[in-house]
This record gives sequence, structure tokens and C-alpha cells, in this order.
Amino acid sequence: MQKRIDLAQLSPVVGTLYPSPFDLPCRARERRKLGDAAGLSQFGVNLLRLPPGAWSSQRHWHTAEDEFVYVLSGEVVLVTDGGEEVLRPGDAAGFPAGDANGHCLQNRSQSDAQVLEIGTRTAGDSAYYSDIDMVAPAGGKPAIYTRRDGTPYPDIRRRGP
Repeated sequence: MQKRIDLAQLSPVVGTLYPSPFDLPCRARERRKLGDAAGLSQFGVNLLRLPPGAWSSQRHWHTAEDEFVYVLSGEVVLVTDGGEEVLRPGDAAGFPAGDANGHCLQNRSQSDAQVLEIGTRTAGDSAYYSDIDMVAPAGGKPAIYTRRDGTPYPDIRRRGP
């Protein structure tokens, strides 16, 4: 049985489920779920394409999941509490579970960027969004995204370009 993953056969997931207006900078992002295609259950692997102007996510951190990124091509700006760092091909960054220093990648260049994203899949994980009033509660209850007080955001649907 062949184990090679044919990227051309993987449908990209374009856009975001973030509620408006938080979805705007992430609508053009594109992920191909390599880990799912390989049948992985303990960690996820995505090939992320960020066109010019797109963000990987809103700045966030996870309570129980580790994350790691490796830049394959192009240039992105890593935004954290410590400021901004430019990442180029061959650069990597890691984000341990429970570290409340939120992060995101922004493509401020004029060319596409490709990034390999790797993260653990941990039951009970929640994500907190550093700059906005949004939480992704564990298990998506009561909703995929809520305000910090637990009030759900309405009308969550994928929004792309």
C-alpha cells in the first residue's frame, strides 16, 4: 500500500470559522491537512499557504496543545507578546502548551508563503485569543467560539475570499 500523500489530491480548506469581524485577515488562508490524509490521530500536520496580506490565525495560545511551525517558502511575520520577528525559509518556532504568549503569522510580503504547521491533538484543549474577546472552548461547547464570559458567537460558518 502506497503511503505517499499526493498534495494535488487534497482539497484545500480555505478561509476560517472565526466570527465577524475577526475572520477578515484569515479569509484567504489555505490549509491542506496532511496529518488527516496520513490517518494520524496524535498530532496534526498542515501545509499552510498564506497569500499576501493573509494571517494564519488571530493571535492565540493553547491550554493543552503544543504547536510548531516551519517556513518552507516566502516570508512571514511572527507576532507575539515580545513583538515581531521575520521568519524565512528554514526558520522555525514552537509554542508550548499553557504558555499564554499568544502567536500568529502574518504575510506582509508581496508573495505567497508556505508553512508547515504541526500540533498535538489533546482532548480538553482550549484556545485563548490574546488581542480580542474570543475563546475556543474545549470540545466546542457551548459553541466553537465564545466571548471570554462564555457567551457564544452566533452564525459560525466558513468564510473565504
